Amino acid sequence: MQYLLPKKILTQVGGVYARARLGVLTRATIRRFVNRYDVNMAEAANPDIASYSSFNDFFTRALNPDARPLAEAAYVCPVDGAISQFGAIEKGQIFQAKGHHYSATALLAGDAALASEFEHGQFATLYLSPRDYHRIHMPCEGRLRSMVYVPGDLFSVNPTTARGVPGLFARNERVVCLFDTARGPFVLVLVGATIVGSMATVWHGVVNPPRLGEIRRWDYSGQEVALRQGEEMGRFLLGSTVVMLWPQNTLKFNSEWGPGKAIRMGEAMSSP
Repeated sequence: MQYLLPKKILTQVGGVYARARLGVLTRATIRRFVNRYDVNMAEAANPDIASYSSFNDFFTRALNPDARPLAEAAYVCPVDGAISQFGAIEKGQIFQAKGHHYSATALLAGDAALASEFEHGQFATLYLSPRDYHRIHMPCEGRLRSMVYVPGDLFSVNPTTARGVPGLFARNERVVCLFDTARGPFVLVLVGATIVGSMATVWHGVVNPPRLGEIRRWDYSGQEVALRQGEEMGRFLLGSTVVMLWPQNTLKFNSEWGPGKAIRMGEAMSSP
């Protein structure tokens, strides 16, 4: 069914509606969404549903400052959501789901030299459902080296689709962010999906739209874009997935982690 759906048109229409300030209709949409997905508004910095003028304002809401304390760990979870998969990058391949792998080079827009820096390294794929908090935070302190926008498909990224669509995360639209850290390079990829109206970063703002159908690159090596652990780095306008890559011997994952496990931003992602 997803192969047949006009995903880009649906996403464009959804984005327009999410940005619109429609008064009573917007508030009714937000209330229905909160009830359907059991969204916990008690932890929002602004819990008053009626005060949000657009669906996007609600969806990218901030949380109370004490809602997500940071664990004492080298790496903390960057998002609320669930663990899709994590583990070793073997022979340049990243595990997606049973029967499916995709290449690190494909994920990184064909940059084989960059992908080689993560050979025998580690990856983690984290899924954000519609009910989750949708700001993305830094798992560790880092200095931005570059950002790449990669056009692509807009398949759903839920677990069912991950099991059924080959190379899902390397074929969907995405934004690849490369950081330098105290332990070496680190990549955080924001993966788009059906109805994800846009993706944004704190240093650039909204990256898409526009959707021009071509790869766009930004070089920040001469700028001082540095973010602390736990600091916001970006956000999704509707649910999606983040994929992270680390070089070999960079981290050991939290022993309590497992596929499907619910996670919250700020929890320990690595052993201390």
